[in-house]
Amino acid sequence: MPPYSPSASAPLVRSLRLPSPSPLLPRTLPSSHLSRLRLPSFRRRLLLSVSTAVRAMASEGGEDHRLPRIASTIRVIPDFPKPGIMFQDITTLLLDHEAFRDTIDMFVERYRDKRITVVAGIEARGFIFGPPIALAIGCKFVPMRKPKKLPGEVISEEYSLEYGTDKMEMHVGAVQPGDRALVIDDLIATGGTLSAAIRLLERVGAEVVECACVIELPELQGYQRLGGKPLFVLVKAAEGEAVV
Repeated sequence: MPPYSPSASAPLVRSLRLPSPSPLLPRTLPSSHLSRLRLPSFRRRLLLSVSTAVRAMASEGGEDHRLPRIASTIRVIPDFPKPGIMFQDITTLLLDHEAFRDTIDMFVERYRDKRITVVAGIEARGFIFGPPIALAIGCKFVPMRKPKKLPGEVISEEYSLEYGTDKMEMHVGAVQPGDRALVIDDLIATGGTLSAAIRLLERVGAEVVECACVIELPELQGYQRLGGKPLFVLVKAAEGEAVV
């Protein structure tokens, strides 16, 4: 099955419908975006869309039985870290050892035979999912960190935020020319951090094979900032029934 990319006719997004309501909005979505998402309040029902790719998966033997557990463990904390932000909390996923194991297993199954030589994890939640994936597929893990967090010589890449800019850094020499890289984070919203990671890796001569996230917020179309690199996600959030 082809990976999720802007040019793919059937995006690869393993998705499903949650059995119970749970709101999901971008972790950094300010209240100014709510009108664009047509939400009457900060509370909404989380529905995971049944996409073309899911229908294709069903024809190949059915939806993966692990996805409902993974999706049901993700919660939202409203007004954190400030009013108007709906924070996507994957720590509740980590509390369920079976859901956490299933999440890692699904990534490992996808990348075990793709000749990945480095998993690049984006600070900070990419540090949770990246190392066990790297260990399981037998490659190195490289942290992609915020400025002044790494002790050695670094290479940096600037990227834009809604208000201002930020930088991402990695150690010089951690990634070599010809390395085949997987970039991992917990969630893609606008795609800014993933795009910065891609540029950093390509600047040192690595080939970015794919980006992977647990959750995608497709309303923000973050994949469009990935320069055509494929994106693989487990849970695709879709606009559903609003709850007042």
